[in-house]
Amino acid sequence: MFRTLASRLATSSSHVLRQTAVQKVQPLTFAPTRFMSDAVHESDEEYIKRFESFFNQPSLDGWDIRRGLTELSTDDGVPDPVIIISALKAIRRVNDYALAIRFLESCEFKTGPSHDKIWPYILQEITPTLKELSIETPAQLGYDKPELGLEDIHDM
Repeated sequence: MFRTLASRLATSSSHVLRQTAVQKVQPLTFAPTRFMSDAVHESDEEYIKRFESFFNQPSLDGWDIRRGLTELSTDDGVPDPVIIISALKAIRRVNDYALAIRFLESCEFKTGPSHDKIWPYILQEITPTLKELSIETPAQLGYDKPELGLEDIHDM
C-alpha cells in the first residue's frame, strides 16, 4: 500500500514539477555589446600638465594631495620627474615628510623590472629638488633593506 502511494506521489509530483519548470523558462535574448569609450585620449604632455597644475595649487591640503597621489599611483606608468617634483613640493608645503617617503617608495616600486634603468634617471632628475626640500630617499634612510633582517643560520 505504501509503495503504490509513494509511486503515485512521485509520478504526480514530477509531472507538476516538469510543468512549472517548463512554464517558467523563457528564451534568453542578448543585445549586441559594443566595447568603446567616449573618453578623449590624453596625450603625455596633457597628462603631465594636468598633474603638475594640480599639485602646484597653493590651496591643497593633505587630503587633496593624497587623492592626487592615489590617482597617480593607480595609473599604469611611472610618473614623469616633473610630476614627482611638483608632488614633492606639494607634500612639503603641508609638511608631511612620511608621505614624501612613501610617495618615493611607490615611484621606485612602479619602475618594476626596469628598475636599474629608470630609477637612476628619476633620481638624477629629482635630486636637486630633494636637496632643496631636505628630503632623503628611502635608500638613504635604510628603508631599502629589512630592519630586522637576520643572517640565515645555514650561511654562517
